[in-house]
Amino acid sequence: MENITTSYLSRAELWLCITTLVYFMMNGAQIFETLLFVPKWTVSPPDNFKLLLDGQGSSLKIFWIVFHSLHEITFLMALYFCWKIDPIRNWLLVLLAIHFAVRIWTLSYFASAIIDFQKMAIAPNETKDLLSRVKLWQTLNYIRVFIFVAVSLGMIPLCVRLFNMRH
Repeated sequence: MENITTSYLSRAELWLCITTLVYFMMNGAQIFETLLFVPKWTVSPPDNFKLLLDGQGSSLKIFWIVFHSLHEITFLMALYFCWKIDPIRNWLLVLLAIHFAVRIWTLSYFASAIIDFQKMAIAPNETKDLLSRVKLWQTLNYIRVFIFVAVSLGMIPLCVRLFNMRH
């Protein structure tokens, strides 16, 4: 490691703690949504798809865009301020890569499927295997949330290690 000042360590600790806290808050919202909201709209497709519509249901699009954006900014700030601390930086890069892989999966699969389901709420049409599509979405969502939780749990040892560097 290069010359790491106390001030540098303080900023690294601050941003790593902030991003960890924001990640856990985001996980709480994801778990809440997965356990309470998702079962409501998946129980009777396409009848309950109206719950996904902006202004008519509980569309969470803006909420998730803002929350993920805030989290990813804090994650990048943590990476920036931990850059000189090799073991922390390297693990943050691994966790960030996993996080972004799941975000790409979210945007390419989950978001596009929700958009399709929203369209069916506006103009219902016969869709082959709709129930199986919805159940697959729900099952894969459990996996996605688990991965996000695992990544955030991976931040805890980094926080501990970083705080122990002062002693």
